[in-house]
Order: sequence, then C-alpha cells, then structure tokens
Amino acid sequence: MSRKLALSLTVAGGFLLMSAGKADDAKLLEEARRYFKPLPEVAESKENPVTPEKVELGKMLYYEPRLSKSGWISCNSCHNIATYGVDNLPTSIGHRWQLGPRNAPTTLNAALHTAQFWDGRAKDVEEQAKGPVLNPIEMAMDSPEAVVERLRSIPEYVELFKKAFPGEKDPLNYDNVAKAIAAFERTLMTPSKFDKFLKGDVNALTRKEKEGLKLFMELGCASCHNGPAVGGNTFAKFGVVEAYWEATRDFVTLDKPTMPMDVGKFAVTHKKEDLYVFKVPSLRNISRTYPYFHDGSVWNLEDAVQVMAKVQLGKELTEDQVDKIVAFLKALDGEIPKHALELPVLPPSTSKTSRPVR
Repeated sequence: MSRKLALSLTVAGGFLLMSAGKADDAKLLEEARRYFKPLPEVAESKENPVTPEKVELGKMLYYEPRLSKSGWISCNSCHNIATYGVDNLPTSIGHRWQLGPRNAPTTLNAALHTAQFWDGRAKDVEEQAKGPVLNPIEMAMDSPEAVVERLRSIPEYVELFKKAFPGEKDPLNYDNVAKAIAAFERTLMTPSKFDKFLKGDVNALTRKEKEGLKLFMELGCASCHNGPAVGGNTFAKFGVVEAYWEATRDFVTLDKPTMPMDVGKFAVTHKKEDLYVFKVPSLRNISRTYPYFHDGSVWNLEDAVQVMAKVQLGKELTEDQVDKIVAFLKALDGEIPKHALELPVLPPSTSKTSRPVR
C-alpha cells in the first residue's frame, strides 16, 4: 500500500469517527431534552411578581438575624449562599443550640420546586419563608406580630416595605416579609455547563460527563430527577427496593446517636401511601451540598449514588459507573448570582427595637 493511499484511508477514518461522534452527541442531546430543561433566569410568580425593590428588601431580610428571637440566626445561617445555600451539617443548629430533625435543603433553584420542605408541607417559597421564623427549634420568634413589631421599630425597613409594595395601605406585614424573601430566592438560579449543553453546545460537557449523563438516563435516575432543577418536581418513596435506613446503616458512626426512622410525607398527610415518601431533591450543585439525604447521613457523593441505585433501583453499580455518574453530577455545579453573594448593609436598631432573647 502506498503512503498516499494509507494517508487517505487514515483521514477518511478520522472523518468517519468525527461524524459518528457528532451523531452520538446529537442523539444524547435529543434524549437529554426529553428529561431536562435549561434553568430560567428567574423563577417568576404571577402571585408574587419579582421586582428590583422586592428583591433588594428580600435579600436584606434573608441576611437579617433580627428576624430571630435571639437576634443571632438568619435565613443565611442554615442556607448559606456562599456554601451553595446549605450549612453542610447533617441537621442545622437553631435557637438555643437545638438541632433540627432534617437536613437543610439548598435555597438555590428551590423556587422551581413543586413544593417546599422534604415533606412538601409548603406549596411555594412564599409559604416556606413563614415557617422557620416562627419555628421554636429554628428562629423561634413568638408570633407574626412580634416579627412585624421588631421590623417596624427600624425606620429604614418601614420605607423599604413601602417601596417594595407600593399602593398598599399597610405594606409592612408578615405576608409581605415572606413575599420579599421569596422574591429574592426566585433570583437564585445557578446555570452551569449542563445548561449550555441543553441549549445546543454539545462540546460544553466532557466525554466522561456525557457518558455519565447517558448512564443517568439509562439506569432510570432521570425518571425522578428531571426538569430544569434536575429534581424537586415530584415525590417518591425513599426505599423502593430496600429500606433506606438499612442501606445507610454503614454510614452512621459509633459516636453518633441513632437517628429515628423518618416517616416523611406521612407525618403531614397521615396517608399510608405517603409513608417514607419525600420530595425528590434537586441535584443542581449536589457536589457542594453535602451531607446527603433528609437525615444528612451520607457525606460522600459516590456513596450517595451507590445508595440510591441500591434502594431505588435495586442495582449495584460498578466503580466505573459511579465515577462517570459523579462526573455528570459535578457538571451541574453552577454559578451563584453575584448580587446574592454581596452582603447587604443592614439598618441599625433603634431604642424601640425589642431586645433579643438568647
């Protein structure tokens, strides 16, 4: 065979491989678009339109420790935006050092979810924002009236509520506190390279990440973890094939107290079919929001993937499969909005501001 012929065959083979690769990428993109969508810039709400004034106020309230009885705990304490909307603790520390019963989910992209909290007891972020402030284990304020009274004693907040809710006779009220915080949270979208891929840039993901995405869909993970948030839009029993507490037993250390079996959504509905049912969490930024699951029992993402495959799908994954899926999951790590990372300057208290209770 002549050198010229050999070179021609090599070039032709290269073109064939490139063509095959492009075809595979196009097929993968088509399949991915059946399950996923790019993140929107803002999670809009007809009931609570997102405005700059509302977002500015909501950001201040999100970082505001005076919304707690002690004057020490803010929304950001348990949902630290600098650490991707979580505190990286199994369960959060609340009023007088009490520990909460469940792992604190991230607030990033949470406004896209079908409901809030692990058991879905709040329909949206507006309703969710009202809960922790009054929860005796969390921020522990005595009543909505006590919250409003404290904020009303700070003149700058009185003016900010007027700007954020123009035309209202009494804009500084507890409903509007929640609406402002929620409006800010509706801007906490974290687009990643996966969004670029979904928009048509097939080179946005590495080959390994693409293989992980393919496995993620083929194994059935995407049947629950789908949509723009890659989860958060449905509920599922944790432990379809095997009880979750059996699968996570090895991750409970000897110096850690035994954690109670969480009945999930059943605690809210008291329906048998909701026993051990939880909201499917979003996998956006999942490599940054450890520890995992509602009880924060597993710290390693590879372990969490293996547990999920075992208890939900009845499958034992190979090390290579786990490695590729984790590579895809890390491709979901996005960029935190710059405005959310800039700490607001909070207004000073006055002599009328209620003294915090430690």
